[in-house]
Amino acid sequence: MLRYYGTDLLDWHRGRLSSRRLAVLVQHLPRDSAVARELHGESADWSVTEYLLAHVADQLAEANWMFATVNRDEDADPLEFPSPIPRPGEPPEDNPEARSTPDIARGPSVHELSTFFA
Repeated sequence: MLRYYGTDLLDWHRGRLSSRRLAVLVQHLPRDSAVARELHGESADWSVTEYLLAHVADQLAEANWMFATVNRDEDADPLEFPSPIPRPGEPPEDNPEARSTPDIARGPSVHELSTFFA
């Protein structure tokens, strides 16, 4: 039986747990919870820190590419531009057409929430 902070999920059906309290409990589940993984997929593993570190690493790779490109021999073949670190939930760079906001990222609509808590 699912228990969170001493509250049984069935308490909501029994009328001992308000919908607001249930929503607060679900909203504040840990990032690595099954609910977060279901809603956000792999991106549940990444916090702002991981995204910022990936961005810094991408910028450093681009700066190194620029430095190497400027200082290379004029007759040498051009260097390949570095690929960014893959982020969870994003399609690979080789398919830019597939890059769009996933439905999970937009969150539930008002109608979906009202249906769930009705």
